[in-house]
Amino acid sequence: MLNLILWLIFGAAAGAIAGWILKDKRGLLGDIIVGILGSFLAGWAGSGFSDFTTTDLSWTGFFTSILGAVVLIVLLNFIRKR
Repeated sequence: MLNLILWLIFGAAAGAIAGWILKDKRGLLGDIIVGILGSFLAGWAGSGFSDFTTTDLSWTGFFTSILGAVVLIVLLNFIRKR
């Protein structure tokens, strides 16, 4: 249970940073949700789309989560503009 809470905090921080990097106007709650989803998707992509297990928290994982959140925000903005 503690691991899940830490991953949610980890994803929320990644989303907040990604929103700040892209100057996104989604709001803090939106950035947190996108960060959690982006963190999950980046981890899943990093495993070759085959493994849903979590690993220990690390700086590499944090930066990967930020990258995943940035990609997700860019995709959502692209879809919104269409």
